[in-house]
Amino acid sequence: MHLHQFSEQELVRREKLTALANAGIEAYPAPLYPVSHYSADIKQQFSEDKKDELASVCVAGRVMSVNNKGKAGFLKIQDSKGIIQIYLKKEEICTEEDTRLWDVAIKGIDLGDIIGIKGYVFATMKGEISVHAQEFTLLSKSLKPLPVVKRDEEGNVFDEVTDPEFRYRQRYADLIVNPHIKETFLQRTVIMNTIREFLNAQGAIEVDTPVLQNIPGGAAARPFATHHNALDVPYYLRIANELYLKRLIVGGFDWVYEFSRNFRNEGMDRTHNPEFTVLEWYTAYKDYYWMMEITEQLFEKMAMAVHGTTDVPVGDKIISFKAPFKRISIFESVKENTGIDISEMDEAGLRQVCKDLNITVDPNIGKGKLIDEIFGETSEHTYYQPTFIIDYPIEMSPLTKKHRTKEGLVERFELMINGKEIANAYSELNDPVDQRQRFEEQMKLMERGDDEAMFIDHDFLRALEYGMPPTSGIGIGIDRLCMLLTNQASIQDVLFFPQMRPEKFEADVVALSDDAKIIKGILEKETELLLDTLKANSGLSGKKWDKGIKELTSAKLATVEKRADHLYVINK
Repeated sequence: MHLHQFSEQELVRREKLTALANAGIEAYPAPLYPVSHYSADIKQQFSEDKKDELASVCVAGRVMSVNNKGKAGFLKIQDSKGIIQIYLKKEEICTEEDTRLWDVAIKGIDLGDIIGIKGYVFATMKGEISVHAQEFTLLSKSLKPLPVVKRDEEGNVFDEVTDPEFRYRQRYADLIVNPHIKETFLQRTVIMNTIREFLNAQGAIEVDTPVLQNIPGGAAARPFATHHNALDVPYYLRIANELYLKRLIVGGFDWVYEFSRNFRNEGMDRTHNPEFTVLEWYTAYKDYYWMMEITEQLFEKMAMAVHGTTDVPVGDKIISFKAPFKRISIFESVKENTGIDISEMDEAGLRQVCKDLNITVDPNIGKGKLIDEIFGETSEHTYYQPTFIIDYPIEMSPLTKKHRTKEGLVERFELMINGKEIANAYSELNDPVDQRQRFEEQMKLMERGDDEAMFIDHDFLRALEYGMPPTSGIGIGIDRLCMLLTNQASIQDVLFFPQMRPEKFEADVVALSDDAKIIKGILEKETELLLDTLKANSGLSGKKWDKGIKELTSAKLATVEKRADHLYVINK
């Protein structure tokens, strides 16, 4: 980055950095700093009759306000537990012979600098608990100004930065200027720890399974594809860990679980991120009825751990996690919400229902996806209180055991809360012959153009042929669960670093010729155009056109694709 690209404040801070170096003061010292106390602990422990217990403390944090009055002054630092005031006096920090620390480091202090203080705790005349500095250390000079927020006397933010582009892209700065945001992520940790404690107490074993897979199995989703150079074969980021966990059940484990980082090459919105966390567990010799009961117990426990009650505020509603949860079949649910019984309909009938209800569906999808679309559009959003949607049609569930009493259905449930799916569970299919047939049906859907249909996993079929005991399994979306229990409306608010379109820095900008800029300018407005149309609109001669379009494609700012008998130029 060149000097002309810095703001005035950034230039001033760099001048201060140079002054520190000239004064022999290290702006980024290497030794550890022996922090002994934190702001919140000091405030809780201090009293006049116990101040001797805090006669020697060492604190560190980021400077959030400065009130320097010449030879003495106050500043406030923010550590991981809160904010505390620091009192500094020149004659106590420096000797008369050497005042460089005061004159350069302290008088040149900026908001955002990280400092260390050794001293004792006292209360000011106004009663504010503070640290009287006896030793000052600059730990890190901040070169970029933080966004300005308003704070009260206690340091609480009441004019927070709310711009989502800034908050999600620069989460590190968001956590500094909006420190209460940290509470959401601390609650997420509580949720995950509660799950681990619950499962471990039941005798479950936490395991790790592959993220890089040669077959993206265990779910119906579009995968991210990559290439293994050494083996010269395609690989995929996992869309689910289900089939590997079942292999472990085959191998003799009775109960395994994994917090799985999954990847699906699909859209992004308020409840979807391409990279997400799912808890899956599989338990031998159990069925989906048992799974509903154990799920109710876990959700009660999580609500209590985070809120101290099973009544949890979500938006303007109170959701009760007190068991038992409502249970209703998917067909009964659709009938309840539309008055239409789709339980006996074939594919043609289901397509007609979609047409009658103005539900747009892909012509390549089959019966299972059609039922899923109808339920999703008409019924799913109506279930605010925890509800088990049970007994799905076999076409929707290629990895699920057939229902023991209901022909054409499988033993599956989805847990709906606040109008969204939070968990999905089965009595797992362990018949290898049936499983092979289900996979083959999925391959037929793939041949029809369904890019979310499942691949055949021959190794998994081989594992089933050794014999898998009756098993029940569940997948719980951790990110949506955290949204629910922390009362957040967007998945971006429970992910430290949600996926966003890559940011363009000035160093990334490609210098284009005038001809390439003309072509790019037209593309920016249209996204894509027929090559002949774009060429005509550019008004460029043949030679200039060839040079300009080659420049854009070489810089990966545009691509040319052939569709049928036409060439299209797509903006990137």
